[in-house]
Amino acid sequence: MQTSSIHSSPSAFHPRTEASVRNLPVNLFASVMGLSGLALAWRLAHGSLGAPAVIGEAIGGFALLVFVLLSAGYLAKIARHPDAVRAEFNHPVAGNFFGTIAISVLLLSAVVEPYSAPAAQGIWTVGVVATLALCFIAVARLLKGQVDASLAVPAWIVPCVATLDIPVTGGHMPMAWAGEVNLLAGAVGTVLALVLLTLIIGRLVHREPLPPAMAPSLMILVAPFAVGFLAYANLAGGIDRFAGMLFYVGLFMFAVVAPKVFRRGVPFTPGWWAISFPMAALANAALKYAEWRASGPLWVVAIVLLGALSLALAVLTVRTVRIALDGTLFR
Repeated sequence: MQTSSIHSSPSAFHPRTEASVRNLPVNLFASVMGLSGLALAWRLAHGSLGAPAVIGEAIGGFALLVFVLLSAGYLAKIARHPDAVRAEFNHPVAGNFFGTIAISVLLLSAVVEPYSAPAAQGIWTVGVVATLALCFIAVARLLKGQVDASLAVPAWIVPCVATLDIPVTGGHMPMAWAGEVNLLAGAVGTVLALVLLTLIIGRLVHREPLPPAMAPSLMILVAPFAVGFLAYANLAGGIDRFAGMLFYVGLFMFAVVAPKVFRRGVPFTPGWWAISFPMAALANAALKYAEWRASGPLWVVAIVLLGALSLALAVLTVRTVRIALDGTLFR
Protein backbone atom coordinates (compact mmCIF):
# COMPACT_ATOMS: atom_id res chain seq x y z
CA MET A 1 0.00 0.00 0.00
CA GLN A 2 1.23 3.49 -0.84
CA THR A 3 1.83 5.19 2.48
CA SER A 4 3.30 8.51 1.32
CA SER A 5 1.37 11.56 2.40
CA ILE A 6 1.18 15.17 1.32
CA HIS A 7 3.30 16.01 4.35
CA SER A 8 6.19 13.77 3.42
CA SER A 9 8.38 12.94 0.47
CA PRO A 10 11.32 10.76 -0.47
CA SER A 11 14.56 11.72 1.18
CA ALA A 12 16.13 12.69 -2.14
CA PHE A 13 13.29 15.18 -2.62
CA HIS A 14 13.88 17.03 0.65
CA PRO A 15 15.44 20.47 0.10
CA ARG A 16 18.97 20.83 1.38
CA THR A 17 20.35 23.80 3.20
CA GLU A 18 22.93 24.74 0.57
CA ALA A 19 21.88 26.53 -2.60
CA SER A 20 21.92 24.02 -5.45
CA VAL A 21 20.18 23.43 -8.75
CA ARG A 22 19.19 20.12 -7.15
CA ASN A 23 16.44 22.02 -5.35
CA LEU A 24 14.98 23.74 -8.44
CA PRO A 25 11.29 22.73 -8.25
CA VAL A 26 9.53 21.51 -11.37
CA ASN A 27 6.35 23.33 -10.35
CA LEU A 28 8.10 26.59 -11.23
CA PHE A 29 7.20 25.84 -14.86
CA ALA A 30 3.70 26.92 -13.84
CA SER A 31 5.08 30.45 -14.17
CA VAL A 32 5.44 29.91 -17.91
CA MET A 33 1.83 28.71 -18.07
CA GLY A 34 0.57 31.79 -16.26
CA LEU A 35 2.68 34.26 -18.21
CA SER A 36 1.71 32.67 -21.53
CA GLY A 37 -1.95 32.76 -20.54
CA LEU A 38 -1.58 36.41 -19.55
CA ALA A 39 0.00 37.20 -22.93
CA LEU A 40 -2.89 35.52 -24.77
CA ALA A 41 -5.41 37.40 -22.61
CA TRP A 42 -3.82 40.75 -23.47
CA ARG A 43 -3.92 39.77 -27.14
CA LEU A 44 -7.66 39.24 -26.79
CA ALA A 45 -7.92 42.58 -25.00
CA HIS A 46 -6.08 44.21 -27.91
CA GLY A 47 -8.59 42.84 -30.39
CA SER A 48 -11.74 43.52 -28.37
CA LEU A 49 -10.86 46.46 -26.13
CA GLY A 50 -8.14 48.20 -28.11
CA ALA A 51 -5.43 47.57 -25.53
CA PRO A 52 -1.90 48.25 -26.80
CA ALA A 53 -0.63 45.24 -28.75
CA VAL A 54 2.85 45.64 -27.30
CA ILE A 55 1.66 44.53 -23.83
CA GLY A 56 0.66 41.03 -24.87
CA GLU A 57 3.65 40.58 -27.16
CA ALA A 58 6.11 41.73 -24.50
CA ILE A 59 4.61 39.36 -21.93
CA GLY A 60 4.74 36.54 -24.47
CA GLY A 61 8.42 37.21 -25.10
CA PHE A 62 9.07 37.22 -21.37
CA ALA A 63 7.24 33.89 -20.99
CA LEU A 64 9.46 32.40 -23.69
CA LEU A 65 12.58 33.71 -21.94
CA VAL A 66 11.45 32.27 -18.60
CA PHE A 67 10.85 28.90 -20.26
CA VAL A 68 14.35 28.89 -21.75
CA LEU A 69 15.94 29.78 -18.41
CA LEU A 70 13.94 27.19 -16.48
CA SER A 71 14.62 24.53 -19.10
CA ALA A 72 18.34 25.20 -18.89
CA GLY A 73 18.21 24.98 -15.10
CA TYR A 74 16.18 21.80 -15.06
CA LEU A 75 18.36 20.15 -17.70
CA ALA A 76 21.31 20.93 -15.43
CA LYS A 77 19.42 19.29 -12.57
CA ILE A 78 18.78 16.20 -14.72
CA ALA A 79 22.45 15.98 -15.67
CA ARG A 80 23.89 16.60 -12.20
CA HIS A 81 21.23 15.22 -9.87
CA PRO A 82 19.21 12.52 -11.68
CA ASP A 83 18.29 10.96 -8.32
CA ALA A 84 16.52 14.16 -7.27
CA VAL A 85 14.65 14.29 -10.60
CA ARG A 86 13.55 10.66 -10.23
CA ALA A 87 12.38 11.32 -6.69
CA GLU A 88 10.44 14.37 -7.82
CA PHE A 89 8.87 12.52 -10.77
CA ASN A 90 7.85 9.57 -8.59
CA HIS A 91 6.54 11.71 -5.74
CA PRO A 92 2.74 11.26 -5.43
CA VAL A 93 2.10 15.02 -5.35
CA ALA A 94 5.11 16.80 -6.85
CA GLY A 95 5.27 14.38 -9.77
CA ASN A 96 2.00 15.77 -11.13
CA PHE A 97 3.66 19.11 -11.79
CA PHE A 98 5.73 17.67 -14.63
CA GLY A 99 2.55 18.34 -16.55
CA THR A 100 3.32 22.05 -16.26
CA ILE A 101 6.21 21.56 -18.70
CA ALA A 102 3.97 20.01 -21.35
CA ILE A 103 1.26 22.65 -20.89
CA SER A 104 3.90 25.38 -21.15
CA VAL A 105 5.00 24.00 -24.52
CA LEU A 106 1.40 23.94 -25.77
CA LEU A 107 0.77 27.52 -24.67
CA LEU A 108 4.03 28.77 -26.13
CA SER A 109 2.96 27.36 -29.50
CA ALA A 110 0.04 29.81 -29.37
CA VAL A 111 2.36 32.62 -28.30
CA VAL A 112 4.71 32.17 -31.29
CA GLU A 113 2.00 31.36 -33.87
CA PRO A 114 1.63 34.94 -35.19
CA TYR A 115 5.38 35.03 -35.88
CA SER A 116 5.91 31.58 -37.41
CA ALA A 117 3.14 29.11 -38.21
CA PRO A 118 5.58 26.22 -38.93
CA ALA A 119 7.36 26.79 -35.59
CA ALA A 120 4.02 26.88 -33.79
CA GLN A 121 2.96 23.61 -35.43
CA GLY A 122 6.20 21.90 -34.45
CA ILE A 123 6.07 23.16 -30.86
CA TRP A 124 2.41 22.18 -30.55
CA THR A 125 3.15 18.67 -31.82
CA VAL A 126 5.86 18.22 -29.20
CA GLY A 127 3.46 19.50 -26.54
CA VAL A 128 0.73 17.10 -27.66
CA VAL A 129 3.02 14.07 -27.40
CA ALA A 130 4.35 15.12 -23.99
CA THR A 131 0.89 15.92 -22.62
CA LEU A 132 -0.68 12.64 -23.70
CA ALA A 133 2.31 10.66 -22.42
CA LEU A 134 2.22 12.30 -18.99
CA CYS A 135 -1.56 11.86 -18.77
CA PHE A 136 -1.14 8.16 -19.59
CA ILE A 137 1.50 7.75 -16.87
CA ALA A 138 -0.62 9.60 -14.30
CA VAL A 139 -3.71 7.49 -14.92
CA ALA A 140 -1.68 4.26 -14.97
CA ARG A 141 -0.24 5.16 -11.56
CA LEU A 142 -3.68 5.77 -10.09
CA LEU A 143 -5.06 2.51 -11.45
CA LYS A 144 -2.38 0.49 -9.68
CA GLY A 145 -4.63 0.73 -6.66
CA GLN A 146 -4.00 1.19 -2.94
CA VAL A 147 -3.48 4.94 -3.34
CA ASP A 148 -3.80 6.86 -0.08
CA ALA A 149 -7.01 8.92 -0.29
CA SER A 150 -5.27 11.85 1.43
CA LEU A 151 -3.16 12.25 -1.72
CA ALA A 152 -6.20 13.28 -3.79
CA VAL A 153 -5.16 16.92 -3.98
CA PRO A 154 -5.76 19.55 -6.70
CA ALA A 155 -2.34 18.80 -8.24
CA TRP A 156 -3.83 15.57 -9.60
CA ILE A 157 -5.70 17.69 -12.13
CA VAL A 158 -2.55 19.04 -13.78
CA PRO A 159 -1.27 16.13 -15.94
CA CYS A 160 -4.70 14.76 -16.85
CA VAL A 161 -6.89 17.78 -17.50
CA ALA A 162 -3.85 19.23 -19.31
CA THR A 163 -5.18 17.32 -22.31
CA LEU A 164 -7.87 20.01 -22.60
CA ASP A 165 -5.11 22.47 -23.46
CA ILE A 166 -4.49 20.53 -26.68
CA PRO A 167 -7.72 21.72 -28.37
CA VAL A 168 -7.38 25.11 -26.65
CA THR A 169 -4.08 25.75 -28.45
CA GLY A 170 -4.61 23.53 -31.50
CA GLY A 171 -8.10 24.39 -32.63
CA HIS A 172 -6.77 25.92 -35.84
CA MET A 173 -3.86 23.60 -36.56
CA PRO A 174 -3.92 22.69 -40.29
CA MET A 175 -2.48 19.17 -40.07
CA ALA A 176 -4.87 16.48 -41.29
CA TRP A 177 -4.57 14.56 -38.04
CA ALA A 178 -5.01 17.56 -35.73
CA GLY A 179 -8.81 17.44 -35.66
CA GLU A 180 -8.98 13.87 -34.38
CA VAL A 181 -6.21 14.49 -31.85
CA ASN A 182 -8.10 17.54 -30.56
CA LEU A 183 -11.26 15.43 -30.23
CA LEU A 184 -9.36 12.66 -28.43
CA ALA A 185 -7.74 15.12 -26.04
CA GLY A 186 -11.02 16.90 -25.36
CA ALA A 187 -12.77 13.62 -24.58
CA VAL A 188 -10.01 12.35 -22.29
CA GLY A 189 -9.70 15.67 -20.47
CA THR A 190 -13.45 16.01 -19.96
CA VAL A 191 -13.96 12.55 -18.47
CA LEU A 192 -10.88 12.72 -16.28
CA ALA A 193 -11.91 16.16 -15.04
CA LEU A 194 -15.23 14.76 -13.82
CA VAL A 195 -13.60 11.75 -12.15
CA LEU A 196 -10.71 13.60 -10.53
CA LEU A 197 -12.81 16.53 -9.32
CA THR A 198 -15.09 14.05 -7.56
CA LEU A 199 -12.15 12.39 -5.82
CA ILE A 200 -10.44 15.67 -4.92
CA ILE A 201 -13.54 17.41 -3.59
CA GLY A 202 -14.38 14.27 -1.60
CA ARG A 203 -10.93 14.40 -0.01
CA LEU A 204 -11.24 18.14 0.73
CA VAL A 205 -14.64 17.62 2.34
CA HIS A 206 -13.92 14.51 4.41
CA ARG A 207 -10.20 14.76 5.25
CA GLU A 208 -8.01 17.27 7.04
CA PRO A 209 -7.50 20.67 5.36
CA LEU A 210 -4.54 21.12 3.05
CA PRO A 211 -1.36 22.44 4.70
CA PRO A 212 -1.10 26.25 4.38
CA ALA A 213 1.75 25.99 1.86
CA MET A 214 -0.55 24.01 -0.46
CA ALA A 215 -3.47 26.45 -0.21
CA PRO A 216 -2.63 28.20 -3.53
CA SER A 217 -3.16 24.89 -5.34
CA LEU A 218 -6.89 25.18 -4.56
CA MET A 219 -7.06 27.62 -7.48
CA ILE A 220 -6.42 24.64 -9.77
CA LEU A 221 -10.07 23.67 -9.15
CA VAL A 222 -11.04 26.55 -11.44
CA ALA A 223 -9.02 25.20 -14.38
CA PRO A 224 -11.24 22.34 -15.61
CA PHE A 225 -14.15 24.74 -16.17
CA ALA A 226 -12.22 27.72 -17.57
CA VAL A 227 -10.02 25.56 -19.80
CA GLY A 228 -13.05 23.43 -20.60
CA PHE A 229 -14.84 26.54 -21.87
CA LEU A 230 -11.95 27.39 -24.19
CA ALA A 231 -11.54 23.81 -25.41
CA TYR A 232 -15.27 23.34 -26.02
CA ALA A 233 -15.50 26.64 -27.93
CA ASN A 234 -12.73 25.48 -30.27
CA LEU A 235 -14.13 21.97 -30.71
CA ALA A 236 -17.69 23.20 -31.26
CA GLY A 237 -16.60 26.02 -33.55
CA GLY A 238 -18.09 28.75 -31.39
CA ILE A 239 -19.60 29.76 -28.06
CA ASP A 240 -23.08 28.64 -27.01
CA ARG A 241 -25.12 28.30 -23.83
CA PHE A 242 -23.25 25.19 -22.70
CA ALA A 243 -19.99 27.09 -23.00
CA GLY A 244 -21.58 29.84 -20.96
CA MET A 245 -22.47 27.33 -18.25
CA LEU A 246 -18.84 26.18 -18.08
CA PHE A 247 -17.71 29.79 -17.76
CA TYR A 248 -20.13 30.51 -14.93
CA VAL A 249 -19.13 27.39 -12.99
CA GLY A 250 -15.50 28.47 -13.33
CA LEU A 251 -16.38 31.96 -12.10
CA PHE A 252 -18.31 30.46 -9.17
CA MET A 253 -15.38 28.20 -8.21
CA PHE A 254 -13.04 31.18 -8.38
CA ALA A 255 -15.28 33.10 -5.97
CA VAL A 256 -15.30 30.10 -3.60
CA VAL A 257 -11.56 29.35 -3.53
CA ALA A 258 -10.14 32.88 -3.80
CA PRO A 259 -10.76 33.74 -0.10
CA LYS A 260 -9.08 30.46 0.89
CA VAL A 261 -6.02 31.25 -1.25
CA PHE A 262 -5.56 34.99 -0.80
CA ARG A 263 -5.36 35.14 2.97
CA ARG A 264 -2.83 35.86 5.65
CA GLY A 265 -0.65 33.05 6.90
CA VAL A 266 0.01 31.40 3.55
CA PRO A 267 3.81 31.48 3.06
CA PHE A 268 5.27 32.44 -0.29
CA THR A 269 6.84 29.55 -2.19
CA PRO A 270 7.15 28.73 -5.91
CA GLY A 271 3.91 26.79 -5.37
CA TRP A 272 2.08 30.12 -5.49
CA TRP A 273 2.44 29.98 -9.27
CA ALA A 274 -0.32 27.37 -9.18
CA ILE A 275 -2.81 30.25 -9.14
CA SER A 276 -1.54 31.76 -12.37
CA PHE A 277 -2.84 29.57 -15.17
CA PRO A 278 -6.32 28.90 -13.72
CA MET A 279 -6.76 32.66 -13.35
CA ALA A 280 -5.36 33.22 -16.84
CA ALA A 281 -7.72 30.65 -18.34
CA LEU A 282 -10.66 32.28 -16.56
CA ALA A 283 -9.63 35.75 -17.79
CA ASN A 284 -9.35 34.46 -21.38
CA ALA A 285 -12.74 32.78 -21.07
CA ALA A 286 -14.29 35.95 -19.64
CA LEU A 287 -12.96 38.08 -22.49
CA LYS A 288 -14.27 35.66 -25.12
CA TYR A 289 -17.64 35.25 -23.42
CA ALA A 290 -18.09 39.01 -22.93
CA GLU A 291 -17.34 39.60 -26.60
CA TRP A 292 -19.88 36.95 -27.62
CA ARG A 293 -22.58 38.30 -25.30
CA ALA A 294 -21.69 41.97 -25.93
CA SER A 295 -22.75 42.64 -22.34
CA GLY A 296 -21.53 45.60 -20.30
CA PRO A 297 -21.49 43.77 -16.94
CA LEU A 298 -19.61 40.85 -18.49
CA TRP A 299 -17.02 43.25 -19.90
CA VAL A 300 -16.56 44.63 -16.37
CA VAL A 301 -16.03 41.09 -15.04
CA ALA A 302 -13.52 40.37 -17.81
CA ILE A 303 -11.58 43.58 -17.22
CA VAL A 304 -11.49 43.02 -13.45
CA LEU A 305 -10.21 39.46 -13.95
CA LEU A 306 -7.55 40.64 -16.41
CA GLY A 307 -6.45 43.35 -13.99
CA ALA A 308 -6.34 40.94 -11.05
CA LEU A 309 -4.37 38.42 -13.10
CA SER A 310 -1.88 41.06 -14.24
CA LEU A 311 -1.35 42.31 -10.68
CA ALA A 312 -1.02 38.81 -9.23
CA LEU A 313 1.55 37.73 -11.81
CA ALA A 314 3.53 40.95 -11.40
CA VAL A 315 3.76 40.31 -7.64
CA LEU A 316 4.67 36.64 -8.15
CA THR A 317 7.37 37.57 -10.68
CA VAL A 318 8.98 40.13 -8.40
CA ARG A 319 8.93 37.81 -5.39
CA THR A 320 10.28 34.88 -7.39
CA VAL A 321 13.12 36.95 -8.82
CA ARG A 322 13.93 38.11 -5.31
CA ILE A 323 14.25 34.58 -3.87
CA ALA A 324 16.18 33.48 -6.96
CA LEU A 325 18.72 36.28 -6.52
CA ASP A 326 19.23 35.70 -2.78
CA GLY A 327 19.55 31.92 -3.30
CA THR A 328 16.47 30.97 -1.30
CA LEU A 329 14.86 29.40 -4.37
CA PHE A 330 17.71 26.89 -4.60
CA ARG A 331 17.76 26.02 -0.88
